[in-house]
Amino acid sequence: MRRLLTLFLPLLIFLTGCDLQTHNVSAGGIPTATPFQPGQTASDSLYSDAAPTPLFLPEWTPSPIPTADQNLIPPSEITPVTLPPPIDPLTGLPASDPELLNRRPLAIKVANYPRYIRPQSGLTLADQVFEYYIEGGLTRFIAVFYGNDSEWVGPVRSGRFFDENILRMYQSFLVFKYADKRVLSYFQDTDFADFLVVPTVGQSSYGPCPPFLLLPSRQIEVYNNSYFNMLLWQACVDKYGLPSDPPSYRSGIFDEAYIPLSSLEGNLIYTYYSQDDYHYWSYDADAGQYIRYQETRDTRDNKPEVYAPLVDRVTGQGVHASNVVVLFAYHTFANPFEQEDEVYHIDLSNSGEAYVFRDGLGIIAHWHRPYLNQPLMLIDTNGATIYLKPGITFYEVLGTNSYVDQDAGQWDFHHATP
Repeated sequence: MRRLLTLFLPLLIFLTGCDLQTHNVSAGGIPTATPFQPGQTASDSLYSDAAPTPLFLPEWTPSPIPTADQNLIPPSEITPVTLPPPIDPLTGLPASDPELLNRRPLAIKVANYPRYIRPQSGLTLADQVFEYYIEGGLTRFIAVFYGNDSEWVGPVRSGRFFDENILRMYQSFLVFKYADKRVLSYFQDTDFADFLVVPTVGQSSYGPCPPFLLLPSRQIEVYNNSYFNMLLWQACVDKYGLPSDPPSYRSGIFDEAYIPLSSLEGNLIYTYYSQDDYHYWSYDADAGQYIRYQETRDTRDNKPEVYAPLVDRVTGQGVHASNVVVLFAYHTFANPFEQEDEVYHIDLSNSGEAYVFRDGLGIIAHWHRPYLNQPLMLIDTNGATIYLKPGITFYEVLGTNSYVDQDAGQWDFHHATP
């Protein structure tokens, strides 16, 4: 398998052919979504790591089939049972198509800068999204897709060391557009090298594999116009015999009826990564959602903050979340050369300070990661489990030197790196 996927890795020339620009694209640039039909390819477990045995969802054990000498209930007396639709374990909601859960998730890097690449595509269809600091005062998203598909996700940008955390936690493929040679060399030498998906140039009866495409409606340079078509990915999985078996996640992540033991309001959540990169989430009580507002200019020379709703180009919806979770994690450099280039290592492997926002409340918490291949656990200051509200969860990753002020339901987080 590794020999096949290495065909994806040595990209130096990206998406130059005319066919790649027009393949399976509607005139409007955003085709109507088509149900995804994954295969049933079995494979070995995703990676072997030093983590303890993971927590698995409980398996259903069928009852014995009655034999002829047992008393059977007449069919006329049997009450029909309506089974609930399969629940997406990463949102706590029914999957848009049950077949989508019979596959590996995709963790896809999505740009937030330069500003003219907005609006991005696919963020409102992701299950969970992480935002973290990259360099130069800017952030980037990595969005995990499992219970939904998006025909357009992006713009896709380069990978970072941090992405390993997400790939391992969600047992997913990692979709990114190349990377710093130090990062890429490390990725290629790991046990998850077969799960890296980067662009290549080529056409076949399967279409481009992997399916990175240009968005024709975007009149911008190719470098920032790289999008991933999830609907074409399964053909590539089948073509190369890639793993298509679903992951196993721990249970007990979501609870709609959970009432936090917190008297702190959490209606406005501001996060300041830098004078160029800042945003806030505003709680809409009627919708039960946090709505994202993104900066539209810097604050140099005492310019005031200016915001606009962050919108998903695919759905036309504002970017929103049922839960906003702020994580404090160590940001370090391996050597002076990485420090000079701001090549960060973000440690999301043990535990740390956290703040959880749901239903207009703010909860002071801690994050824990006892299993490398499972989503984070969140507990309150009393050691009790914090349950997320079903829906999208958005994580803001800040440095441990960061600080927060809060008053009257407004929280102001200020990111600080080493």
